[in-house]
Amino acid sequence: MTIKNLLQLLSLAALWGGSFLFMRIAAPVIGPAILIELRLLLAALFLLVVAAFLKRHLQLRQHWKHYCILGWFNSALPFLLFAYAAQTLSASLLSILNATAPIWGTILVALRYKKPITLKVFAGLIAGISGVALLVGFDPAVLAADSWVVIGAALSAALSYGIATCYAQGKSAIEPFANAHGSMWAASLLLLPLLPFFPTKASSDPEIIGSVLLLGIVCTGIAYLFYFRLIAEIGAPSALTVVYIVPVFGVLWGHLLLDEPIGWHTITGGLTILTGVVLVTGFNPLSLWRNRGASYV
Repeated sequence: MTIKNLLQLLSLAALWGGSFLFMRIAAPVIGPAILIELRLLLAALFLLVVAAFLKRHLQLRQHWKHYCILGWFNSALPFLLFAYAAQTLSASLLSILNATAPIWGTILVALRYKKPITLKVFAGLIAGISGVALLVGFDPAVLAADSWVVIGAALSAALSYGIATCYAQGKSAIEPFANAHGSMWAASLLLLPLLPFFPTKASSDPEIIGSVLLLGIVCTGIAYLFYFRLIAEIGAPSALTVVYIVPVFGVLWGHLLLDEPIGWHTITGGLTILTGVVLVTGFNPLSLWRNRGASYV
């Protein structure tokens, strides 16, 4: 990994951490479903322009079912669940709960392929659960009567990412850019029937409009391009380490721009969850340094 790759990784984490900020700003005003529908459409249109420029084709006849499955579990469902939770929970809390996704993914893959769950993985699972308990048990927003509903929604969103990861195993024949482009269109279409079931309100507030545009184009469309470039340059395992950095930016943006407090439970719970993720996934940060490029000096 070179210094350029490291900067790309940090930029991607900053963009994905910012997505929770913009959902927190816009979802309580215009509603979660319309927010995510706009996010998906803006990202799909942006990727369509990029695909036309790069002359990339989706091959819809062969892969439309794949795009629908991936689009639902990797975009439409988790985005909607996080936006629903963003009406109540802070951007900081959402970004940390999002970090549980690798735990779910690793466990689901182990169950699907009948791999034994080792003591280390079990310890990571316990650490992840403990971190969530610490994080939400001392957060003022979670003391509301329906707080566990939104906590469940956020954790279900992370679980959905895990399902998408499990499904994507063995689907490497389809290039990452086509996966993103096709799944965005599929997700936007699959979400349409759900719009009448969620309250929607129009807004002409520049802050809300800006949040929607930044969420769709920058935090989704451009972020995917960063991610695919990283996969091409440093490989998928190293690129996926972005999940460890996203909570840092999620907490930072929430604190700086929304005045969200950073309590001891935020730090302790977040670190405990990340410890669980490291144990479950077997991630070793030293491996990134062992594989560094010549310019990393």
